[in-house]
Amino acid sequence: MVRALLVVNPKATTTTARARDVLAHALASEVKLDVAETTHRGHATELAAQATADGLDVVVALGGDGTVNEVVNGLLHEGPQPGLPAMAVVPAGSTNVFARALGMPNNAIEATSQLLDALLEDRRRTIGLGLADDRYFTFNAGLGIDAGAVRRVERVRGKGRAASQGLYVRSAVREHVFGPGHLLTLDLPGAAEPLRLALALVCAADPWTYLGSRPVRPCPDASFDTGLDLFGLTSTPAFAVVRHLSQILRSGPHGKRVVLLHDLPGFTLTADGPLPFQLDGDELGDRLSVVLKRVPRALQVVV
Repeated sequence: MVRALLVVNPKATTTTARARDVLAHALASEVKLDVAETTHRGHATELAAQATADGLDVVVALGGDGTVNEVVNGLLHEGPQPGLPAMAVVPAGSTNVFARALGMPNNAIEATSQLLDALLEDRRRTIGLGLADDRYFTFNAGLGIDAGAVRRVERVRGKGRAASQGLYVRSAVREHVFGPGHLLTLDLPGAAEPLRLALALVCAADPWTYLGSRPVRPCPDASFDTGLDLFGLTSTPAFAVVRHLSQILRSGPHGKRVVLLHDLPGFTLTADGPLPFQLDGDELGDRLSVVLKRVPRALQVVV
């Protein structure tokens, strides 16, 4: 029988005890299941690493993209290799970008039904991931405005307010106006000279994130099966930011300020001064520089 671990983030936006119990009961009917709730930041990474050491077959993350990212890094704490547990996800956060990019329903009950079918039929997909210095990411990374917006949102959430799409938008505007505003240097292997950017969003999959039900697609060609993509702006006057935001919500970004690069094996971003840094919507403090790489065929996911 398949041995599985269900990692539950009880603080995820839409996680309830009832949802956890329904999912656990459903999974336990098909697999030999253990359930563990996270109690602190990084706990999901520890649990997934232990599941790897114990030789389990599947680790299921019930939570948002932060929980998913921690589980991924726990599974890959010694790097991609044969015999690692596969990963599965049931969305329970505010956006659930990774699950939706995999084609999972954004409803936990519907996603559970699809996951059970996938387990019964042994449906698996091998995907590529991004690597930022020594940490893996599943769909996006950012150094600067986007990470600063995440930091502002987390400060508000720490005071007891719920996250919302409007809060993220307002936080991004405030970060654009009041943030440090340091420029970035993009170093591409083999390029004649580095590029100077005011904004850089890195995508390992499409979409980059969501505003409610609307996908935000700065890198519409990004895929789990290709290299990294990058959307950049050489300058960020307010009118240009609004125009390009409209573009990435409707079609694809274009214009003289736009830098759009596809299927890159890796590159380095360096800031003129410390800037907030985020992976998969999780703010990780200030950085001056980050080396980003694509890791092909890094992880098996049950879908």
